[in-house]
Amino acid sequence: MTSNQNGATYAAAGVDIEAGDRAVELMKQWVKKANRPEVVGGLGGFAGLFDASAFKNYERPLLASATDGVGTKVAIAAAMDKHDTIGHDLVGMVVDDLVVCGAEPLFMTDYICVGKVVPERVAAIVKGIAEGCALAGCALVGGETAEHPGLLGPDEYDVAGAGTGVVEADALLGADRVRAGDVVIAMAASGLHSNGYSLVRHVLLNQAGWSLDRKVEEFGRTLGEELLEPTRIYSLDCLALTRATEVHAFSHVTGGGLAANLARVIPDGLHARLDRGTWTPLPVFRTVAEVGKVATLEIEKTLNMGVGMVAVVPPHSVDVVLAILEDRGVEAWLLGDIVERTDEHEGGAALYNAYEGFTAG
Repeated sequence: MTSNQNGATYAAAGVDIEAGDRAVELMKQWVKKANRPEVVGGLGGFAGLFDASAFKNYERPLLASATDGVGTKVAIAAAMDKHDTIGHDLVGMVVDDLVVCGAEPLFMTDYICVGKVVPERVAAIVKGIAEGCALAGCALVGGETAEHPGLLGPDEYDVAGAGTGVVEADALLGADRVRAGDVVIAMAASGLHSNGYSLVRHVLLNQAGWSLDRKVEEFGRTLGEELLEPTRIYSLDCLALTRATEVHAFSHVTGGGLAANLARVIPDGLHARLDRGTWTPLPVFRTVAEVGKVATLEIEKTLNMGVGMVAVVPPHSVDVVLAILEDRGVEAWLLGDIVERTDEHEGGAALYNAYEGFTAG
């Protein structure tokens, strides 16, 4: 059959297979940095392989799985043409959901959906993912880069990831372990992390009309730099706590805010009292609240307010936990306590009192 030089091609439809192959070649150097000895094979197979014989030292290993994305933070990365940190954010969103139950993150896969494959851009995204995996102690065993012309613009993309971890059944953390009298310890966030960006963009970019290159004195840098601050990854910090002392639960503060996420690990009949007066939210939270005239309760159920992870521990573990976190460079403080729930307590957790040096709209 003779070829039809004027016939339709995949490339003419907007899908460039050669660009995809080039992206894979560029990302290989970064994927190598996110490895574990249990990984079998390399990049390019149909499936990532992980040697499960590593679980032979467990009495009853439980596999934990989590899937997440980074929301509209990708719009900031795209607008700034800076793509090497959004993958770091993705890892934080996934692995820190795993560690909440006490699981050690083992491996991740990623999904990158683009309007047009720009090899250098895709490689930069994967670079961030690989670096995040290395910080979390897990391997990047595979992924998918999908080109969707017509669905996304040539400079638009989205990212998602899935992770797997393992925890000994007897070491599983969560609501079943939490008791009245336990202490709630906060771990500081690096910034907005990866939640609430639709509100932040609406207030600062749309309503206020600020540009991403605007220098904001309170931030000490540009607005775009502040909004792209990478999500802190807590997984190794949390695992260090569980290996050194008694921990009853963790809560990863993501969509829904601090109180709502902590309530997910508080059992019926108990209540977490959280004291706003124990910390001052970072300037970015105050800026969003003041510029957008956002009410306190509204911003608290949308943004993390400067707390990225919470540990619920028995009183005898408090000093050890604070010392370990200080040694690891994680700012932490006593945030509240767990009490018996009474009629005056609504839900599993609530914030009380007022912030120091912070007033919402």
